[in-house]
Amino acid sequence: MLRISQRVTLPDHEIELKAIRAQGPGGQNVNKVASAIELRFDILESSLPDFYKERLMKLADRRIGKDGVVVIKAQAHRDQIRNREAALERLADLIRRAGTVTKSRVATRPPPRARRARLTDKRQRGGRKALRGQVRRDEE
Repeated sequence: MLRISQRVTLPDHEIELKAIRAQGPGGQNVNKVASAIELRFDILESSLPDFYKERLMKLADRRIGKDGVVVIKAQAHRDQIRNREAALERLADLIRRAGTVTKSRVATRPPPRARRARLTDKRQRGGRKALRGQVRRDEE
């Protein structure tokens, strides 16, 4: 059972794990041993609350297909058990990220005193920069 939060858990039968051969360097071991894990999770067929399902489907993540299936491939570790744990943790992180609701920003205006101070500072800085110009000699 995969724990997402205190109230939300996923039963093991909803997550499909398959051992596959890893890609990349690794010598003979990579060619013989299926140590990488491919995780598949169908969002629409899962027991997740509807709130999570809707938010997951709206996420712009390349691991989520149009059909609502999440595919995660874990191959960073040399042994299958650690890759399995990594894949499950990535799925849990993805679901947690979909469940967080960000606060909407409330627009505020700076107070008049701050506006005046900013304009005064701009004038002073402009005057300072104007003094940096070339020194002209008046020709007589």
